[in-house]
Amino acid sequence: MRHFITAAAITLAMAASAQAATYRLGTLEVANPWSRPAAAGGNGAGFMVVTNRGDKPDVLKAVETPAARKAEIHLSSMTGGVMRMQRQDAGVTIPAGKSVTMAPGGYHLMLLGLTSQLKSGDKVPATLVFQSGARLKVEFQVAATAPGAPDPMAGHKHH
Repeated sequence: MRHFITAAAITLAMAASAQAATYRLGTLEVANPWSRPAAAGGNGAGFMVVTNRGDKPDVLKAVETPAARKAEIHLSSMTGGVMRMQRQDAGVTIPAGKSVTMAPGGYHLMLLGLTSQLKSGDKVPATLVFQSGARLKVEFQVAATAPGAPDPMAGHKHH
């Protein structure tokens, strides 16, 4: 019985560490910040869910990170079968009591001029700067898919 409890505890701890991280500052919360692998000198992207639990809207104005020469907030959209990406100079409004999902194909962070390669398992430090003055420090987990998302290869047998 003792070995079973130890094995179960280890399995539970490993599963918890694979789960997405959540960062909080005041009424702001950032869940599941992640980035795909990318080459040094190239560009990367950051994704997350930003929730405003306050009673007033706030705006994500900027992102600071030592991992890139520059970080910008962008919005991808499909127009006439063509994917377009537009920098959001005014930032992204996070409505009071609501969440904004930054994901592939929508709002996302562009990490321009990466200072080093982003490999699966790496963590990319960043500070999210809000109009309210809040500065929330997060780490983007580098992975091929969002941490906690189902593995697209699960159930496939290798021959």
